[in-house]
Amino acid sequence: MYKQYIELYGQTADTICGHSCSVMNARRNEALERLAKAQENIAPATDGPMSENIPLPVGKTFGPEKYAHTDIDALLAPDYGLNLNRLKLDVNPYDVFHCDVPNMSTLLYFLVNDQYYDNPRDNSQSLPEGVFVGGMLEFAARFPEVAAKYYDKLASEHEDGVIALNTVLAQDGFVLYVPENIKVEKPIQLINVLQGDVPFMVNRRLMVIIENGAQAKLLVCDHNLSPAQFLATQVTEVFVGENAFFDIYELEENSVYTNRIASTLIRQAAHSNVMSNGITLTNGVTRNNYYVKLEGEGAETHVSGMAIADGDQHVDNYSFIEHAAPYCVSNELFKYVLNEGARGSFAGRILVREGAVKTEAYQSNKNLCMTDEARMWTRPELEIYCDDVKCSHGATVGQLDQQAIFYMRARGVTEKEAKMLMMFAFMADVIEQVRLEPLKDRLRQLVEKRFRGDLAKCRGCTDCGSL
Repeated sequence: MYKQYIELYGQTADTICGHSCSVMNARRNEALERLAKAQENIAPATDGPMSENIPLPVGKTFGPEKYAHTDIDALLAPDYGLNLNRLKLDVNPYDVFHCDVPNMSTLLYFLVNDQYYDNPRDNSQSLPEGVFVGGMLEFAARFPEVAAKYYDKLASEHEDGVIALNTVLAQDGFVLYVPENIKVEKPIQLINVLQGDVPFMVNRRLMVIIENGAQAKLLVCDHNLSPAQFLATQVTEVFVGENAFFDIYELEENSVYTNRIASTLIRQAAHSNVMSNGITLTNGVTRNNYYVKLEGEGAETHVSGMAIADGDQHVDNYSFIEHAAPYCVSNELFKYVLNEGARGSFAGRILVREGAVKTEAYQSNKNLCMTDEARMWTRPELEIYCDDVKCSHGATVGQLDQQAIFYMRARGVTEKEAKMLMMFAFMADVIEQVRLEPLKDRLRQLVEKRFRGDLAKCRGCTDCGSL
């Protein structure tokens, strides 16, 4: 699975490191060891409905629930190109892309493939003093001690081969750094633009540091501007300090030629509050991992997501929420609507450690299969080592209520419109989780268009959705 990339790094280490920064380079060899270990631990294919003959990673942090339904080996198998020499692409994202959300003023930044676009429009006047938003290389140069303190600290705790691969190959990235007690009023919007004419791998790295008492919101949008095949690995490390508030929203509107493996790793201090919301509207294969550790008393986290898939699309979400301190709260909600031959998977684990008294943890996964060919696998899980807690989990897989459809048809609503209205209503509570009203309104429009069969296209965008 990873052998070709281990060999590639051995041949191109000087090039990779020469176009990156010391903070990132310092973590590559350790990550390479984890990658080699992951390669050694690849299990042979096994029979049975849970495995579907897919090779599974094994080890203490791997289990059949984690990659049972996403063939990582097949995703990594093509001979992808990589921009190791950091050649500048002949594209100005401001000219071709205008992903504006009506009625919401954002500070706009770009990653073109996996390279920070270092000629952004001047947002400095809108940022409070001391806040940094920009590329990883500049941040490491300006704040070397802060960068070294946080970079790869969460990612290195996981024996996930794809996370290790990203650490080995990533050369640039995006950083949001908000010092203590500073509130960033305007949401930060990061556009991940994919562009190329050959099969291409991009390795994006995001780091978010919200210090004690600080507040910020980040909207990350994924878009493919060309019909080439892409594999995007993405690792997002999020550190949220005491009494800090942070929202991160991810909106995936790629083409069916784009595959994505993304891991969001969040660590929360006491009395912090985090919202993480991931929405997949268009994709090829998507695999999202969410790792959240509530290590400070009174921390609160909300993890939610939705997926709309049809054709041969595949969406897989895995979550692990760890309650390591008392009086913490977690709410988790994921919903899928699968049409035609689409495939979906959800595995969620909540761990309540000893001493985490008064924990409140709630997990729900609800799914609609619109055809007999669509498939959904779900596995909710609670692991509790503490008394005096409130925890629940549940999952459902079903189809639309035919009586409700008949009721609407009897009142003049067409069958197609009735199904669309019911699917939209099914997804409504995920959209309601969003704490940005303009974004919530925009998502309602995008989800409705998606259910109507329209290619999602942001207002004013000259390329997105034209494939």
